[in-house]
Amino acid sequence: MAMYCINRRFIGVASVFLAVFASKSLQAGAPASVRMGAGIMTFETVPGWGLGQDGRSVLGSTHGGVVIDQEGSIYVSANKGVVVFSPDGEVIRSFIGERYSNMHDVEIREEDGVEYIYAARNNDREGMKFRASDGKIVLKVGYPEESGLNLAGFNPTAITVGPDGRIYLSDGYASNHIFIYDTDGKYLKHFGVKGNGLKHFNTAHGMTLDTRYDPPRLLICDRNHQPKGRLLHYDLEGNFMSVIITGLGMPTSAAVQGDYVSVPDLHGRLVILDKSNTIMAVLGHNADPKQRANFGVKQKDWIEGVFSGTHGSYWDREGNLYVQDWNVDGRIMRLNRVR
Repeated sequence: MAMYCINRRFIGVASVFLAVFASKSLQAGAPASVRMGAGIMTFETVPGWGLGQDGRSVLGSTHGGVVIDQEGSIYVSANKGVVVFSPDGEVIRSFIGERYSNMHDVEIREEDGVEYIYAARNNDREGMKFRASDGKIVLKVGYPEESGLNLAGFNPTAITVGPDGRIYLSDGYASNHIFIYDTDGKYLKHFGVKGNGLKHFNTAHGMTLDTRYDPPRLLICDRNHQPKGRLLHYDLEGNFMSVIITGLGMPTSAAVQGDYVSVPDLHGRLVILDKSNTIMAVLGHNADPKQRANFGVKQKDWIEGVFSGTHGSYWDREGNLYVQDWNVDGRIMRLNRVR
């Protein structure tokens, strides 16, 4: 117990020092890079990455995710649409407008040599699939009437795709059912129910294909489970497997690379787990309770190396991380892996 208390005090002091250091750097002009993490999961921020020439965010408000294509281009979903950045943070194209707005979760997948982005659009009550290169929409899936359910609402928060191309769409802001469709968007079945029991979902907010295991399985972020958020494994047929970790605050999404998974927590931090689901590092921890899970933190109040409403993340080939905050001004950060 004594060791636990010492560790908590150390983390608190380190977080305050980090916040003060970064804040002073901002006041002096361009913020200095901040190092965070531990061991093989140590990262440094890239100050100003993705900002426009005027130093302002080009995204507008963000409540979405981030993915990277095979060429290394970074796709960031904002409320207004999708903005595509080069690795050095320059905007190279965008898909803006009503057809591309409100993509709450995004995933990317190659199919027959073509890369497609899958998106869950919560306010628009649908999942969709479009070509990454030019934005051409090739498929939409919505509430399946043939399911026989009489839902009061349909508000998808997460989407992923199985090895066989089946589409999984989580109705995380409403019924908490997860719907399964075939590759053509035909409804197959659903599983899950809202609640706070072992096999219930209390906001099935995020979801991805967990390729750390063979066969792969679904990794689901049960964001509002009480007393703390947790991660669950389900097989690809929708059968409960296990709770893999709990006590995570409000886990919003998950991104897998090799044996590791990054899990943004809306409370202003990002957790990295290894294949045994042991915590390897905690990045960007926000020591200020008033800024945690706070959409309204303006860009002038951003602190380098400190997150506020961490919502999406993705790894590039070199193991660098891109992290998005749920934020009124639209925040996307690049974290370079320290070798």
